[in-house]
Amino acid sequence: MTGVTEEAGGTRPTMADVARAAGISTALVSIVMRGVPGASEATRKRVLKIADEMGYVPDQRARKLRQSSSRLLGVTFELQQPFHGDLVEQIYAAAARRGYDVTLSAVAPSREESTAVGALLRERCEAAILLGSRLGTEELARLARRGPTLLVARHTDVPGVGVVRGDDKAGVALAVDHLAALGHRHIAHIDGAGAPGSSDRRLGFLEAMGRHGLQDSAEVLAGGLTESAGAQGMRYLLARETPPTAVVAFNDRCATGVLDVLGREGHAVPGEISVVGYDDSRLAKFPHVQMTTVSQDAARLAEAAVSGALDLVAGREASESVFAPHLVERATTGPAPGHP
Repeated sequence: MTGVTEEAGGTRPTMADVARAAGISTALVSIVMRGVPGASEATRKRVLKIADEMGYVPDQRARKLRQSSSRLLGVTFELQQPFHGDLVEQIYAAAARRGYDVTLSAVAPSREESTAVGALLRERCEAAILLGSRLGTEELARLARRGPTLLVARHTDVPGVGVVRGDDKAGVALAVDHLAALGHRHIAHIDGAGAPGSSDRRLGFLEAMGRHGLQDSAEVLAGGLTESAGAQGMRYLLARETPPTAVVAFNDRCATGVLDVLGREGHAVPGEISVVGYDDSRLAKFPHVQMTTVSQDAARLAEAAVSGALDLVAGREASESVFAPHLVERATTGPAPGHP
């Protein structure tokens, strides 16, 4: 594609550059960028795609003028993750306490994160807060150049990007310590595959099992963030000659799938198998579930995320805040079979 890019000689692309690349008038590009009627859907999509590829954003001086009075924070979140819903609720409250409002952009199986982020860039947001983002390093760096950017529940080394997250290694270690104290010796971990935080939780699980002298019975299964991932992992474990007496799932949603399989196949929880989730989302608190889980404290993360985002808006350097999680013991864990 021909056109001026931000990297070409350090020149920032303009609306006129986008218009030339798209073969349309600057006025029509302006209509698309402002989101007002006057352009066909096909033209709108084509212009937005070209603008994104060129790295075009509205004039920074005008953008700053808008931002100074918008008092609006943009948040992307995964629509199907209950913990993200808990975070969004708390972010609204934390933002309101500072006189800010929130605009949301959802990530879903039918809507990529890049699309969700692009929608925020077209709003009058002073900062972007990305929950559990899976954007690559280059994408994050490009976004940070466009404006204040902060990640929640994921680490990154990208300069200029703020981070607020829980200590995933320590969180899973709490689950293992709890189960080991109940006499469990064969414990499995159904991980989050490539999800943010999954590698730290795997490492935390293995290190904690080793600390208890249980490294030979430590088992890690590739899982995921969904109920089906937990269910698939649990069915695999039950087919073993000696199933584990306890399972630590990547998150509460994955643990819900584990519990569903155990219930359908007649295994007592926690009599035969104990289950620990992660996040302390609303799923864990349902009266018929009452799941033991590791809490990341959504209210604390949200408070830190809003504070961190506003620090970036104020021109302060990006930083990483890591919070210690805590275990919430409920009804899905108990002594290992045969343990007093």
